[in-house]
Amino acid sequence: MPASAAPLSASAAVPAAAPAPLAGPLLVLVAMPEEAAPLLARLEGGEELPTPFGTGVAARRGLLAGLDTVVLTTGIGIAAASAAATWGILTTAPGLVVAAGSCGGLAAEVEVGTLIVGETFTYSIADATAFGYAPGQVPGGPVRFEAVPLWADAAEHAALRADGQDGGRGVRRGLMLSGDAFVTAEIAAPMRERFPTALSADMETTASARTAEALGCPFIALRAVSDLCGPAAGQQFHLELDVVAEISARAVTQLAAELLR
Repeated sequence: MPASAAPLSASAAVPAAAPAPLAGPLLVLVAMPEEAAPLLARLEGGEELPTPFGTGVAARRGLLAGLDTVVLTTGIGIAAASAAATWGILTTAPGLVVAAGSCGGLAAEVEVGTLIVGETFTYSIADATAFGYAPGQVPGGPVRFEAVPLWADAAEHAALRADGQDGGRGVRRGLMLSGDAFVTAEIAAPMRERFPTALSADMETTASARTAEALGCPFIALRAVSDLCGPAAGQQFHLELDVVAEISARAVTQLAAELLR
């Protein structure tokens, strides 16, 4: 969905067909413990999974809305996300991978608290354009990593349902950017020029999408905007991480519940 498109309504994203039942657990990736907290609070009968990592990575498996789920805290950044996601996928053989937590808002109409449904993903600071590649494209890789449309539809529907339950701050679906740079106002302006349809920026999602694709797992993202990257005058530009993590967790939980039906 282009960044200039109108807000989504609850009736706009009813999936034409439900995805097949998951063949493995739902694997939810978050970067920080604060983002994991509201998911872990909802997890029933959870048990810790041992990981080969030192500090910064933690995994817990239990039932989220009745669905077998692993919540994996990866650490921050491209390398951390890639390493932890690789271990998580190879260890748990998930039926679906979901990136959750927070992100920065790029599109003009995105507000703090908006739920972003990732449909396509690319690297915000990758630049091999001198060799004929598209902005964000790594040589040898696709121009964009893409969510399977049926799964993106399911995530969008769940996000709209979750957003509507609490009055909500809106749902947007489209392009998410990731890179190992915090997006300040100075970085945001040229980033918007290079990626005019981008909705959000973070430091993990594209790396996780690339890992999931390489290992043959479907992938989607449900992250909520915590900060605006260069907000316009008068816009609220920040929400506390625990508030945003709750917004994302509510959408992921709704998705888990709907996958059981």
